[in-house]
Amino acid sequence: MTETLTSTTGTAGNPGPSGASGAGAGTAPTEAELAAGRRAHELDRAHVFHSWSAQDKINPMTVVKAEGTRLWDGEGRRLLDFSSQLVNTNIGHQHPKVVAAIQEQAGKLCTIAPQHANDARSEAARLIAGLTPGDLDHVFFTNGGADAVEHAIRMARLHTGRKKVLSAYRSYHGGTHLAINATGDPRRIPNDYGDSGVVHFFAPFLYRSYFHAATEAEETERALRHLEDVIQLEGAANIAALLLESVPGTAGIMVPPAGYMAGVRELTRKYGIMYIADEVMAGFGRTGKWFAVDHWDVVPDLLAFAKGVNSGYVPLGGVAISGAVFDTFRERAYPGGLTYSGHPLACAAAVATINAMADEGMIENAADLGERVVRPALEDFAARHPSVGEVRGVGMFWAIELVKDRGTREPLAPYGSSSQAMDAVVAFCKENGLLPFANFNRLHVVPALNISEEDLREGLAILDRALDVADGFVDAP
Repeated sequence: MTETLTSTTGTAGNPGPSGASGAGAGTAPTEAELAAGRRAHELDRAHVFHSWSAQDKINPMTVVKAEGTRLWDGEGRRLLDFSSQLVNTNIGHQHPKVVAAIQEQAGKLCTIAPQHANDARSEAARLIAGLTPGDLDHVFFTNGGADAVEHAIRMARLHTGRKKVLSAYRSYHGGTHLAINATGDPRRIPNDYGDSGVVHFFAPFLYRSYFHAATEAEETERALRHLEDVIQLEGAANIAALLLESVPGTAGIMVPPAGYMAGVRELTRKYGIMYIADEVMAGFGRTGKWFAVDHWDVVPDLLAFAKGVNSGYVPLGGVAISGAVFDTFRERAYPGGLTYSGHPLACAAAVATINAMADEGMIENAADLGERVVRPALEDFAARHPSVGEVRGVGMFWAIELVKDRGTREPLAPYGSSSQAMDAVVAFCKENGLLPFANFNRLHVVPALNISEEDLREGLAILDRALDVADGFVDAP
C-alpha cells in the first residue's frame, strides 16, 4: 500500500551472479539530466499535490536517476538507498531483467481489459500461487496494497455475511477509505468517523507492552487473552475478518513473539473469523522468506500483497484466495473489479521480478545478511549508543528505536510526529550519502534484498555515525 513518510531511497550497481547488488559507483548524471531535474522540481512545486503533506511546508528531493542500490538527487549527489523507497524496491533500481521484460511486454501488448486472459497475468498468478502457503491458489489482482486490503475485506464480508473487522493499533493498511480506517497509526484519525465497521485491538510489542509483560511468553499469553476478550465483547458472530500485518512495517517492525501468530490463527478458526494476512510490505522476501507468515507455518484465509511482487516498477497488488473463499464465488458473482486488474505491464514485471529473486538467490541473501551482518551491527549500536532503546527485525527488515532516556523509554520524537532530533539525524544521513527510512522516533534498515555486503556495511557505518548525532539529544543522567 502507498505510504509517504520521512523516508527516501537510492541504489547502486547491477545484481551480480550471486544476486547481490554490486558496490560499483554507477554513472553520475549528466548536466542535461541535472537540468531536467531542476525543471522537474520547478514543475512539481507549481502543479503536484503531495500526499500526507502540508503543501507549503515541503521541499521534495528530486531524483534524476537510480541504479542498483543507489540514486542521484537533483544536485548530483549520490545516495545509498537504505529505504527501498517505501520498502518496495526489493530488487533495487533498474534491474535489467525486469526493465527488459517491461519493454518486451510493451512491444507486444501494453494493456487489455481484465475480462480477457493474457499470458503475463496468467503466468504471474501461477507463480504467486506457487509461492503462497496452503491452498491460496487463486489470485485477484489490484493496483496496489490499499485496494488489495479493501478487496480482501470485501471478500471476507461476503463469504461470512458479517461486517466487523478487527485490526491492530500500530498498523498501516493503506490510504483508501476502508484501508485507512483499518489502519491503526495516527494517519487514521483525521479520516475516522467511526462508521467503517473496524474495531482495533492491541497487538504484542514487548518493548512498549500494553500488557505490563516482562517476557515474550507473558506478552504472547496476555495479547492473545486480550484479543479473545475483544472478540467476545464485540460479538464473534458479527466479525467477518481479522486483518493483521504479519510483521508490522511502517508501524515499527515488531516481529511477533513466539506462539502469537499460531494463537491468532487458532482464535480465528475457533470463532469462524476470516484471517487476512497483510503481506504488502513484509511479503516477497523482505523478512528472508517469500512471505512472513512462513516463519510461523501459518496459513491465512486471504493474503494481501503488493510492493515487492514487482518491486514497484509498475503498480500492482493483489489478494491470494483460499479454496473456501474461492468456492463462495463459483456460482455467485463477485461484486468488484478494477479497470487495470492484472495489467500486462505490471504482471510482466512481476514475472520477471519473481524469477530474478529466485534465480539470483535474493531471499537467501536477505536472510543471510540480516542475521550475519545487520543483527550484530545493530546490537553493537544498542550497546554503544545511549540513544538506542531497542533494535529488532528479521531478514532485511529492521528498526532502530531511538529514545531520549533508556530508563523511561521516552521516544526521540512523539508518536505520530517528528522532532528536531530526528530531523538532525536524517539530515546527517543524507549529507553523508545515505538515504534513510525514518518514521516517528525510528530509523528502519530496509535496503534492497540483493544489496551487497560491501554496500550494506557502508550504510551501517554511516548510520553508526548518525547515531552520534542522536546521542547528543539524550537527556543527561
